[in-house]
Amino acid sequence: MKKATKVLRKLVVGLIGFPLLIVGIVLVPLPGPGVLISLLAFFVLSLEFDWAEKGFHEATAVIKNIYKAAKARAAKIDNSLK
Repeated sequence: MKKATKVLRKLVVGLIGFPLLIVGIVLVPLPGPGVLISLLAFFVLSLEFDWAEKGFHEATAVIKNIYKAAKARAAKIDNSLK
């Protein structure tokens, strides 16, 4: 029973996560929330797959670095306007 539950959970996570990932990848070059959908897909897939957990952590690190750089650049621009 326990093995069947584990297999079923992995199947459900895969059936939800992989289509989300495909949609997210397709939407990345288009206007819309492609990056957020891809990140959500990695989160869902990371519940059962180790490779997705690694990808999720790498993606969040990249997004945090982009946010920090944008915040520093905005502060620099703001200081130059004063």
